[in-house]
Amino acid sequence: MSEAHWKEFLQADGLEDWVVLHGGPSAVFLTSSLAEAAELARAVAQLPGLEDSHTQLSIVSKRLTVRLTREIWKIEPDHITLARDISKIAKSLGAVSDPNQVQEVQFAIAAKADAIDLGFWRAVLGYDPMLEDNAIDPLGVSSTVWMQDIEEGKALRHAMHIDVSLSKESAQARVDAAVKAGGVVVDGSHAPSWWILADRSGNKVCVVAWPDGAKADKPEN
Repeated sequence: MSEAHWKEFLQADGLEDWVVLHGGPSAVFLTSSLAEAAELARAVAQLPGLEDSHTQLSIVSKRLTVRLTREIWKIEPDHITLARDISKIAKSLGAVSDPNQVQEVQFAIAAKADAIDLGFWRAVLGYDPMLEDNAIDPLGVSSTVWMQDIEEGKALRHAMHIDVSLSKESAQARVDAAVKAGGVVVDGSHAPSWWILADRSGNKVCVVAWPDGAKADKPEN
């Protein structure tokens, strides 16, 4: 578990298909049919090193999403080689990557340090632990829950918000689309790494290009 590992992944060559989100390295590959997406998934699954890992393969219609981990802090040096191998397989089978489609939605639940109740959220959602501050869906179909530790002197206003993790190339466009749809930018001072937006009722969401943009700390809300 090392910050150096995800930084190494971001700096490595030959990973143009990949985006590093909160959940680690991810890629979306487009095919011509559901059968071709399944064929690609089968080929990827046979790569050495994926067995007993947290790798997630998700097929929706003509699209295969590959996540090499379920948590950024689980990135290891060998993920660089795996990502390159997966891209080679995809190319050989005629699949095309689309980094702009890669995204991850995470629910952040804020609490004072002495009131964090992650055990409750794991139990009520039927989630598994990954790290000491989060919980993940064992089936990989629902959003991760992250417990955000609020400083003792900081007021607890919105106890829950949503993080939308995107590539650095597509984050600004997502912010623009949200504003066009009626949202407001509450805090844009950390752009282009992350923005805090809100709907008309004041419900907040963070659009995050971290760590893919890797220019700022993670958002605090």
